[in-house]
Amino acid sequence: MISSAPTQRFAVIGNPVSHSRSPSIHMRFAQQLGLDLTYTRIEAPIDDFEQVVTAFFEQGGRGLNVTVPFKARAHAMASAALSTRATQAGAVNTLWHDGTHINGCNTDGVGLLGDLIRLGAWSPRANVLIVGAGGAARGVLGPFLAATRGDIRVVNRTAGRAHDLVNTFDGPARLSAGALADAPRPGGWDIVINATSSSLSDAAPELPAGLYAPGSWAYDMMYGSAPTPFMRQAHKDGAAHTADGLGMLVGQAAESFSIWHGVRPDVVPVLTALRAELDLAA
Repeated sequence: MISSAPTQRFAVIGNPVSHSRSPSIHMRFAQQLGLDLTYTRIEAPIDDFEQVVTAFFEQGGRGLNVTVPFKARAHAMASAALSTRATQAGAVNTLWHDGTHINGCNTDGVGLLGDLIRLGAWSPRANVLIVGAGGAARGVLGPFLAATRGDIRVVNRTAGRAHDLVNTFDGPARLSAGALADAPRPGGWDIVINATSSSLSDAAPELPAGLYAPGSWAYDMMYGSAPTPFMRQAHKDGAAHTADGLGMLVGQAAESFSIWHGVRPDVVPVLTALRAELDLAA
């Protein structure tokens, strides 16, 4: 009698989580690479996140993606085995168990960086403005510092939060912080990243004009079936190109998939399929 190995179990955990596209993304990756796995959604009660994670791994689960509001608590659970990216970000979106410890990584920054490279927006000397100083900005700052020799500035409605974030990285002089009014740079920025959630409220950050260098990109971490308010604002202000965060979503998932399975999927067909789904739903 021939026995087969049990199907590997993965999931995304959050609250709420019913909107998550992670199952669709990871099952497409698995189909692409011929892997047998299941990937589901787990809506954990706010007070029981740690217990749900522990039970998942005790019952043979292989890996979890973590979404709001649990990324900081996932960081604490994996404190004995954190990647450098997770340590820098202060948050974890990818968990797995090595038989001894729960391990944690943050793939958001490399997901965004990979999408910017895919778009042709990145260069080793890119000058980058990050708007917002919350967890989304913190997650990308480390990978950005490692990938460019250009200037990086973090601006925020409350300047103190931007300075606090930059100070935690103890970065070089090319890393700076300020209020939204401090966003302009002589010659403009090559890439401007909206790391705020303003587009969810159908608004754009209150940025001054004149931010964009020739050939520049504006990238919103949010995504939708139509250009976001930030993308529309950037186009009016002279950005040559705009993009939303759907590619970042697929890119960070691909990095998680690679951590778990040791093989990197092709993001392009999955991104194309998701974009078509968004367009149909519009």
